[in-house]
Amino acid sequence: MPSRSPLPTLTLALRSLWNRRTTTLLTVSAIAVSVALLLGVQMLRAAAREGFLNTLSGVDLIVGARTGPINLLLYSVFRVGDATSEVSWKSYQLIAHHRDVAWTIPLSLGDSLRGFPVLGTDLDYFRHYRFADDQSLRFRAGEPFRDLYDAVLGADVAQTLHYRIGDSIILSHGLGEVSFVQHKDKPFRVVGILARTGTPVDRTVHVSLQAISAMHIDWRNGYEAPPGERVSAERARHMDLTPDGVTAFLVHMRSPVMTFTMQRAINSYGQEPLLAILPGVALTQLWSLVGIANTALSVVAAFVVVAGLLGMLTAILTSLNERRREMAILRSVGAGPRHIFGLMIFEAGLLSAAGVLAGAGLTYALLLATRPILHNRFGIFIELHALSGLELAILGAVVLTALLMGLVPASRAYRHTLSDGLQLRV
Repeated sequence: MPSRSPLPTLTLALRSLWNRRTTTLLTVSAIAVSVALLLGVQMLRAAAREGFLNTLSGVDLIVGARTGPINLLLYSVFRVGDATSEVSWKSYQLIAHHRDVAWTIPLSLGDSLRGFPVLGTDLDYFRHYRFADDQSLRFRAGEPFRDLYDAVLGADVAQTLHYRIGDSIILSHGLGEVSFVQHKDKPFRVVGILARTGTPVDRTVHVSLQAISAMHIDWRNGYEAPPGERVSAERARHMDLTPDGVTAFLVHMRSPVMTFTMQRAINSYGQEPLLAILPGVALTQLWSLVGIANTALSVVAAFVVVAGLLGMLTAILTSLNERRREMAILRSVGAGPRHIFGLMIFEAGLLSAAGVLAGAGLTYALLLATRPILHNRFGIFIELHALSGLELAILGAVVLTALLMGLVPASRAYRHTLSDGLQLRV
């Protein structure tokens, strides 16, 4: 009586696959590539989400003029879009000097450098701005702005426009990549280049709030003064450059428990319409919108895996007619229909398991090779770690799906009779 142990069937399945090693290798490769795509997309998606949510760290509130929460987040943090209006300097000072506020970072937007946004702020920006689990800004070269016409470039700005320390730059009015109004009479000098952060900081030109005032000191109602009435760069140094207002500002409270109290007070502020939002909540809402594309990419990757498994199914089914004599010989030496059924299931399981292992290995190899590119070019930092529970579940689902697909050739082989196989000629 044949042994009921799965070990002989497993050994037989391994030898059978080895005998068809060319087809086996191609099938495993197809599964491995599809699994690597699915796993890679999942890891990139998790890393992108983590990086997205870590764009801003250590900030309790973002305050701006009354608008929608996502719009305020977009223009204040991601430098996308325009503010509906400014926050007056008086209101900003009132909130910044509140006894429950630890520090604030003012943000003044509206100008650009060849498509890159210009941010007016103060030195607290370099002291307190945090991203990705409380990482502070670091300088790749140079130092923060000290002079009125000093500028600090983000990593992408310096790399794309090929600027270095000491170079002179001309800022433009407005946020368009092409501007017909430039502040040529007030050139700036690059004094610092920030290290890459993987956040919108990399695409930002930083100047002082006073510099923003100096550039627009001879502007009235959105228009530049005639040439004979313009204020020179040197003359502007000796004028009152206190800003009229700021586009938005970041707030860190002395105690987190006071955050909601301050938010309610700002949102009900009677002097002007203001909005205070919780950055974590707004970031989550924004990700729910932009994350749809990531979900769609995951669905596409899943279909690629299904295509790889269908290739495996096709390879096994195609080989069945060629192996009917093999099945008949196995039946003649005592293998029952269940053994033939189990052999097909084992082959499907072995092919999928080998493909999954090879795919996981390929994923780690590719991520290890492309990590510097992903971080430097796209700001996505991927930390290599053991597979998470979700990723293991995905790989398990691939193997399970392959086993279910293996039922198709297994059921066909099960129906082959001994006499059917012996009637075939070699």
